[in-house]
Amino acid sequence: MSAVPTCANGWQHPEDLDEEAGSSLGTFPPDPSDLPPLGDERKFAALLEEAIAEEKPRLFAIVQEYGERVDGRIAAWGMAFADHAEVVVVEYDRRMSLPTPEKALRSFHFGDHVRARLMWINPAVTPASEQTGQSD
Repeated sequence: MSAVPTCANGWQHPEDLDEEAGSSLGTFPPDPSDLPPLGDERKFAALLEEAIAEEKPRLFAIVQEYGERVDGRIAAWGMAFADHAEVVVVEYDRRMSLPTPEKALRSFHFGDHVRARLMWINPAVTPASEQTGQSD
């Protein structure tokens, strides 16, 4: 499968169509009845899973560190795509679309005592709330 905007059989998303070419939503997407399927249900699902694995965004958090590791908090969550990053602030109804995740950091530094850092999500870490059978 190929990446957006062109899909596996060559059709494009309406937002990517050239309006001057006379394309209308009445003809989008093109009638697929002349195109063969990309396999049975299992093969098609596997193709989609592969595309998802290849194109998934990397997840990250922007954390604020108070003092010299005195305290910290998660200030925002984000997704890094190949060409940009999307950031959602935890406490406010604020979202940012930026060229890179690092560009968001300056919005989370405050004075001399709060600095922001970008931390990539580590899928191997199990939250303490999900760990069982451990004693204090």
